[in-house]
Amino acid sequence: MKLFKIRGGVHPDDRKARSADRPIENLPMPSLLHIPLQQHIGAPAEPLVTRGQLVRKGQLLARSQGMISAPVHAPTSGRIVGIGRYPAHHASGLLVRTITLKPDGYDEWDDDCKGEADPFILAAEEIASRVAQAGIVGMGGATFPSAVKLNLRERYDLETLVINGAECEPYLTCDDRLMRERPHDVRDGVLLMARALGVSRILFAIENNKPQAQQAMREAAKDFSELQVVGLPARYPMGSEKHLVQALIGKETPARGLTAEIGVVVHNVATAAAVNDALRHGRPLISRVVTVTGGSVTQPRNLHVPIGTPLDDLIAYCGGFVDEPAKLISGGPMMGQPLPSLRVPVIKGSNGVLALSALEVRHAPEMPCIRCASCVDVCPCGLLPLSMSANIRAGSLEASVDLGLLDCIGCGSCAYVCPSHIPLVQHFNYAKGELAARQRAQHKQGETKRLIEARSARMEAIKKAKRDAMAKRKREMAAKKAAEAAAKVDGTQAAEAEA
Repeated sequence: MKLFKIRGGVHPDDRKARSADRPIENLPMPSLLHIPLQQHIGAPAEPLVTRGQLVRKGQLLARSQGMISAPVHAPTSGRIVGIGRYPAHHASGLLVRTITLKPDGYDEWDDDCKGEADPFILAAEEIASRVAQAGIVGMGGATFPSAVKLNLRERYDLETLVINGAECEPYLTCDDRLMRERPHDVRDGVLLMARALGVSRILFAIENNKPQAQQAMREAAKDFSELQVVGLPARYPMGSEKHLVQALIGKETPARGLTAEIGVVVHNVATAAAVNDALRHGRPLISRVVTVTGGSVTQPRNLHVPIGTPLDDLIAYCGGFVDEPAKLISGGPMMGQPLPSLRVPVIKGSNGVLALSALEVRHAPEMPCIRCASCVDVCPCGLLPLSMSANIRAGSLEASVDLGLLDCIGCGSCAYVCPSHIPLVQHFNYAKGELAARQRAQHKQGETKRLIEARSARMEAIKKAKRDAMAKRKREMAAKKAAEAAAKVDGTQAAEAEA
């Protein structure tokens, strides 16, 4: 298949050899599971259980709220020992609402977790509904509720399903191992998503540095003409949704738009496997594969981990640290988030835990920009990172927006090649956050003004209604008095006539 050229990109040392040849291992059940209610984009789930309650594996612990949300299920059987606040799997380390479950060791499934012997008999709407009930979200890190994407057939004329098997971030190999070890499960999940979307063309994209995964998926897909496995050049950020689509079909997604607008929906490899597990076996999303690696990890591994497992348990299973890590990262080194500590739990979007040594972390001092334009050359979105950064430093956030700030995908290619070691991505993330805060403040101000105006109008309407009622009452009283006076005159005249 002919691939289309995309702009920019970099070729970092992938460092995947540390864990790529390590088969997926099941992590022993931890003593406690901390299950956040916010593991997805959208509204947090609403708990349905109470402290002290006994639950079974796969049981619904918290229901979704609204269209953009996802439910949360029990990763094993046990007792709910707390519903409170616990450090988030986020750079901030802020406390978030969390259910704490103490496993009982029996790992007994809930009776409601029943699959379909032949899930391909299900209608598109039913597939999407069951995916929603299973709490499946984008497992490449985006954590967008998958059922919402599967229902895009109702709004757009869809033609192609793209499966993102690029896994272009350095170090990470969990998707690679999943494709090698469970190719038929991944394939069936892909075919079920295609059925839900109503598309007949599937492009399964895998970078060329994963030949064994490519071979495994080609073998699994050989009897399905609609499913084509496509090799991609190993180039970061090839796994970016919009750039992946552009490389495969040659069409650019509209700025700040959806790939669905050009007839394409993109899903992740791990998401496809989760869809198969949910529909065929009745298993909600309660566990995932995580790559644990980095120069400070004694034995890098790919682990199958229950959601809610503290990261401490993963590191301990991998033999602990060779030396104190210089940096802890959730996800890949390019777009991943710094971890505040290893106390935080694994969540649905946790595809990697990196413990990087001092040799792997660049700690060079920041220098002034020399305007070499290296960042411009590698930007996959065709932006001007040096100008955007200069405007942000000068406080001209709106000027950076005019230069395309909101089109930045935060891939980090610009910062990777910057000879002055300027933290460009941090500048852009700060500006986006500040602009979002200003918009919220502006919205709040506008909403407050609207409410004040509405109240003033309501109070004025009440006053007017009172004035109108009083005027009406006066008119009625005057009319009544006039009628009484007229009646009195008539009575007097009648009496005089009789006399």
